[in-house]
Amino acid sequence: MKFSHSAFTMIELIFVIVILGILAVVAIPKLSATRDDARIVKLAQMIMIGSQEIATYAVSSGETNDSFSNMSNNFEMLEKSGAATLSTKKAVIKSGSVNDCITVEVNTTNTSEILQITEKPNGGGDYLCSDLQALIDSTTYPIHLRGQLVKP
Repeated sequence: MKFSHSAFTMIELIFVIVILGILAVVAIPKLSATRDDARIVKLAQMIMIGSQEIATYAVSSGETNDSFSNMSNNFEMLEKSGAATLSTKKAVIKSGSVNDCITVEVNTTNTSEILQITEKPNGGGDYLCSDLQALIDSTTYPIHLRGQLVKP
């Protein structure tokens, strides 16, 4: 009588479990970093689109409003999600551990209004803030909303 052994040995099972563990240790941080990257890109897009919404609002109405949430749906969503704090003509964006990573502000004088974006120097020492700042197209700022420098 001949018996056929078609089962795995205990050593083979341990090797498979160890290999799966090593793969998990390598893959999980990469997936987490990908999730962080997606959040940063979404945040950057919302800031840029929100800034354009404010510029559009200013051009169409001839003035700005004191509330960013009245001029921009994106800044309103950022505030509701806890990523931004809005005050009079100002939005302070949080990223990573930095509460004031980026500030978007409408500066008003008697003759002009300017939309300005300022960044915390060196990303406040946080890589998520630095990554967000790298995605913001600072070449388009300041945006002149009203005044002599506004081109029709």
